Amino acid sequence: MQILITNDDGYTSKGLEALIKMAEGLGEITVVAPQHPQSAMSNAVSFGKLLRMKTVQNPHNSTRNDIRHHYCSGTPTDCIKIALNILFKERKPDFILSGINHGFNGSTAVVYSGTLAATREGVLNNIPSIAFSLNDHHPDADFSASIHYGRQILEKFIESPPNSYTYVNVNFPKGSIEEIKGIRFCRFGMGSWIKEIETRRDPYGHPYYWMVGEYKNLEPNAPDCDQNLLADNYVTVVPHKIDNTNYPELERMKNMWKDLTQ
Repeated sequence: MQILITNDDGYTSKGLEALIKMAEGLGEITVVAPQHPQSAMSNAVSFGKLLRMKTVQNPHNSTRNDIRHHYCSGTPTDCIKIALNILFKERKPDFILSGINHGFNGSTAVVYSGTLAATREGVLNNIPSIAFSLNDHHPDADFSASIHYGRQILEKFIESPPNSYTYVNVNFPKGSIEEIKGIRFCRFGMGSWIKEIETRRDPYGHPYYWMVGEYKNLEPNAPDCDQNLLADNYVTVVPHKIDNTNYPELERMKNMWKDLTQ
C-alpha cells in the first residue's frame, strides 16, 4: 500500500513528523511537502512559476530509512500535483494524508486551509484523502494525543474509505490523551472572520496593512458542529464533498427565476 503525505507548514514541521509517526507500519510512505510554510493558500497553484522538487535526507532525524522525503517549492496543491505526475506517474498512491496542521482547521477555515486543499486535490484524482489539524499554533506543540487518536481514525479510514469525491477533516483539541473526551462525527460549523485588516505605519510614516483577524462563532449554542465539540475537548471528524451545489436552493431558483429560462 502506497501512502502520500503532505502538509502546509513545511517539510521540517513537527506536525508533519507526527503524521509520519501516526502512519508508520500502514504502508510505504512518500512525503512531498512545501519547502516553506504555505498556510492559508487554499488550492492555489503555481501557474507561470518555476517549480522545484528536491529529495531530502531524514529531515526529522528519524530512525526509519525507508521513507522517501521530498520538498516542493510550491503550495500544498502543487505538492500533490507534482507527486502524482512525477513520483506516482505509473501508479497512484492508495491514500493521501495531510497535516498535522499547527492550528484549528474547522468551520470556515476549511475554505482557506492549505492542509484541506491537499485533500481536495487528492479526491479530485479519486484518491481517498484525509486531513489532520491540532488546535495549537505553537511550533513545538505536543502531538502525542493527536497521534494516539489519529491512528485509530486512520486505521478505520483505510479499512473503510469514504465515497468518491469526499475528503475527511479531523481536528484534535489541545491537551493530553486523558483530557480528551473522545471522537465525534459532526458537521461543519458556521463562523466568520471580523476585524481582519489592521492599518499600520512604516518607519517613513507611510500606511501599510497587516492581516490579523478575529474569529466569531456564529453558532455558539449548536451541540453538533465541529468548533463547539472541539472546544468541549472532543476530536472532530467532518466529511466534506467536492460538489458544493446547494440543491434545495437550485430548485427554489428554478421556480422563482423561471422566466429567465423561458
